[in-house]
Amino acid sequence: MTMSDPIADMLTRIRNANTAKHDTVDVPSSKIKVEIAKILLDEGYIKAYDIVEDGNFKNIHITLKYGADKNEKIITGLKRISKPGLRIYAGKDELPKVLGGLGVAIISTNQGIVTDKQARKAGVGGEVLAFVW
Repeated sequence: MTMSDPIADMLTRIRNANTAKHDTVDVPSSKIKVEIAKILLDEGYIKAYDIVEDGNFKNIHITLKYGADKNEKIITGLKRISKPGLRIYAGKDELPKVLGGLGVAIISTNQGIVTDKQARKAGVGGEVLAFVW
């Protein structure tokens, strides 16, 4: 099976691990995915991530985060927006707001992968990779 959309794969793995209440999830590593993991960490959606070398491959080992009791999910939703078959771009004036600002849109800009808030501040638009809430 070839991977046509590695970012969607990453989001799905996190979503599935979260639903199954796993503590950690491993995702094949890439620059973009590390950037996304960094945003998830900065925004408080995950506890930690590490890059683990496994022979020739690198994985991102993500530690998921839950509320006070394990039934409370911190990540309630992860949605891939721009897909390889249908890219979604937003100009600096039309950056999406996720749940009225409660969630985060992850945007790929010419200044790297940033949140919608950072993109607004920097005055840049870009490809809308995903929504997290």
